[in-house]
Amino acid sequence: MTGIGVITAVDRPAVAGVFHTLVVQPTSFCNLDCVYCYLPDRRSRRLMTVPVAQACATSTERQGSDHPVSVVWHGGEPTATPISHFQDLLAPFESLRQAGRVRHEVQTNATLINQRWCDVFAAYGFTVGVSVDGPGALNRNRLDHAGRSTIGRTVRGIRMLAEAGLEYSVICVVTPETIDHADDLVDFFTDLPGCQSVGFNIEEQEGAARQPVSEESAYRFWRRLVQRRTTGSRLRIRDLDRLADYLTAARTGGVDHTPHEPIPTVSWDGRVVLLSPELLGITDPDYGDFVAGNVVEEPITAMLAQAGGLRYVTEFVTALNDCADRCGFYDFCRGGQAGNRYFEHGTFTVRETGFCRTTRQALVRATADQLTPTGGPA
Repeated sequence: MTGIGVITAVDRPAVAGVFHTLVVQPTSFCNLDCVYCYLPDRRSRRLMTVPVAQACATSTERQGSDHPVSVVWHGGEPTATPISHFQDLLAPFESLRQAGRVRHEVQTNATLINQRWCDVFAAYGFTVGVSVDGPGALNRNRLDHAGRSTIGRTVRGIRMLAEAGLEYSVICVVTPETIDHADDLVDFFTDLPGCQSVGFNIEEQEGAARQPVSEESAYRFWRRLVQRRTTGSRLRIRDLDRLADYLTAARTGGVDHTPHEPIPTVSWDGRVVLLSPELLGITDPDYGDFVAGNVVEEPITAMLAQAGGLRYVTEFVTALNDCADRCGFYDFCRGGQAGNRYFEHGTFTVRETGFCRTTRQALVRATADQLTPTGGPA
């Protein structure tokens, strides 16, 4: 089978044969039951074993890259893992972390954060990300399994992080219910203690039968964020910063043309999927379970070397090439995400997705129009 990094011609979009991000699932369980959640096993209380964590660390060490690997503890809800067990999972990575070859990140709903978790995050140098969708009713889709609001518990956890001196970033899912509340969201996140930045994820189609956000609504949302930025808002917004960085690079000839990150994602039992964490636990009659292998049985580098034999990988690379050939947004967008193609269209070969239109194209158009005196619709 052909290696993943060479299944297209030279200088054509492809997927890298090494990884700089490794997503790991310490538990499949989540204590929340968000309306838009795609996770199929979020009620199952299964824990990653230490041998799986050791195999992940070994795979990271063997690839020999000089670039540090971000080990992203995702889920489920990572802090639903017993703390002592979580520390056991961290132990195999410790020599790599101390050598600067690994850095830990965690994405949490913050409802279970306590002083012990803050101590762990500080001791191991974690970068913390908090998932919260806004104040009060704007967080209405993030419920627990009893259907109760979680915003109070999340804010309590956030305050614990701030009091411990731990900075964090936020991921906010913007839904059809909240897309017209840009000002409320900016004000809320600006006032959150310790919040360093916020990334706005327009709600994606990932299994839940919900009405998608329209491109027009997304355009208005992004344009209002640009207006707030240009009139003095101090809130750092990931999406605007990325666009600004791209424009700076474009002016200096430094646009990123590195291969697409393979994003290996390791389940609690060692199974590995590529390209999109959202594919973990999904089974499809045409694509199967998307599993490239098990990290306990073979290193991730071996899976990447053989990934050209996986149908969904080759289809995705074909789509990347199509994007590069035909889409004027490609240099900024870099071809979007594999999961969006699959969940929206049931295939990886489609060129344009709703995610492209609302999260990349609408952002660029809104920014250009806002910064141009005779720009588009208000």
